[in-house]
Amino acid sequence: MYTPVAADVAKLRNTTGAGMMDCKKALVEAEGDFEKAIEILRKKGQKVAANRADRESTEGAVIAKVNQDNTMGVIITLSCETDFVAKNDAFVELAHELAEQALVYATKEEFLASDFHGITVADKLIEQTGVIGEKIEIGAFERIEGPFLGAYIHAGNRIASITALSAHVDGASEAAKAVSMQVAAMNPIALDETQVSQDIINKELEIERELLVKEGKPENIIENILKGKMQRFYKDNTLVHQSFIKDGSISVADYVKSVGADLKVVGFKRVSLA
Repeated sequence: MYTPVAADVAKLRNTTGAGMMDCKKALVEAEGDFEKAIEILRKKGQKVAANRADRESTEGAVIAKVNQDNTMGVIITLSCETDFVAKNDAFVELAHELAEQALVYATKEEFLASDFHGITVADKLIEQTGVIGEKIEIGAFERIEGPFLGAYIHAGNRIASITALSAHVDGASEAAKAVSMQVAAMNPIALDETQVSQDIINKELEIERELLVKEGKPENIIENILKGKMQRFYKDNTLVHQSFIKDGSISVADYVKSVGADLKVVGFKRVSLA
């Protein structure tokens, strides 16, 4: 029988908010499959956070950059092994410099092969590994384009996000940054309900249906209840429908409309250290 290690139990507990013993039992039942263990906890009605860290990493700096005309953006992670190195000023400065260079490259591979002060970025990382004594590498590399972009880097450089708005209007800079802060804090799974994958929808319906059956709800009303449950799911987990963190009485979409009547959020990217 699979025996979970303490680190896996702790990771599942931090991810879901469920109790330690419940997490241990779920991992045993799932035979170590982390995603399956989360699903098991949800089906048993345990408290599970819908928003989870979207990147596996150890330590490092996550940096977002946008070009001068605010139409192109990139987020990279400069990864290292310890928090001590991640907080070093020279390391963070290097991360910013690399992110600035990454703006002009379409792929991570092109970026790593590009010239950086006479050597390639890949060679620079090898050089720094020797200097610092820790493995230094580029983890995430996420690009985004749009009519108008704004970026946000959370204190400590552990989360960064970029939001794309539909137009450059008065107040767009402030709005794009505010929505990027929302993305960083609330970790939406999609822009709106049309961009939620069918697999996620099907899994959510399956979980909620099983819970309703266990609660003894009549079959003839379950479908109507599920519609309401899914509307709530979209409100909590899709960006434009989420309550705006700076004013909980309005949605993110409503906030953006208050800046410009025709203004919309058209995309976003988010990267975090696990």
